Amino acid sequence: MAIRTIAALAALIWSISAPAATAPARLAATSLTAKQVVEKSIAARGGLEAWRRIETMAWTGHVESTDSPAQAMPFLMELKRPNKTRFEITAVDKRFARIFDGLRGWRLRPGNSGAPEVKVFSKEEAAYSRDEFVIDGPLVDYEDKGVKLTLAGVDEMEGRKAYLLVATLPSGAERRIWIDAETFLEVRSDRPSSNPLIKGAPISVYYREYRSIEGVQVPTVIETRTSGTGPAQRLVIEKVALNPALSDVVFTKPATPWQRHAIVRVDGSAQAGASAARPSP
Repeated sequence: MAIRTIAALAALIWSISAPAATAPARLAATSLTAKQVVEKSIAARGGLEAWRRIETMAWTGHVESTDSPAQAMPFLMELKRPNKTRFEITAVDKRFARIFDGLRGWRLRPGNSGAPEVKVFSKEEAAYSRDEFVIDGPLVDYEDKGVKLTLAGVDEMEGRKAYLLVATLPSGAERRIWIDAETFLEVRSDRPSSNPLIKGAPISVYYREYRSIEGVQVPTVIETRTSGTGPAQRLVIEKVALNPALSDVVFTKPATPWQRHAIVRVDGSAQAGASAARPSP
């Protein structure tokens, strides 16, 4: 449910959808079907029923970006089915947030005067956010989500064999997903950018250092690159909470100025975050 600069601090999860990139010219054949690859992948991640039981999720950690004046920017990510998302980050003593309630979204950031201001998501941002499947992604219960999958074949990913799946979302947007041929964990996903400066260039997201959280496998390092060039920007997840109490108020249009948050417990530790009675920021 991404990060190049402060102005685009959530590109991992908020980049705008565009037509999918062209598939590699040569892929090795495979005896598995797309359905079999997905079944093995979900089993490796902890199993279908384990993921179905997760209704909310919260992450805390930090963002590492070489093109930011802050070397490590703390963040809080909160997710709630079916596709509600809140991402907060602190950079150089300033706070930013992106909030989506399932239909509409808002960006909260310091204005030119220094006071917080709220901007409504663009039509493209809202459409992209509506395409996302928070918590478990497009592969879990993909048929019920209206996702169509094809298996392009076996590719090589960072020196290892990986199955390449092409997922067509209900909106018609496509995602390309690489599944490691040995671990069956997701190792990379691609989608094109519609940033006017790099429009159409593929944004590649790499999932690393999986850790078991209450029986499900969660990547704790998420890297993003554009067109496979430049330094990777890293989202480092330090603590994870499954099924914390998150009121829908968390995902509504924010008020200003920022107010103190309530508390959510993340991986056994109290963290700044949301509770059922959390005030607007």
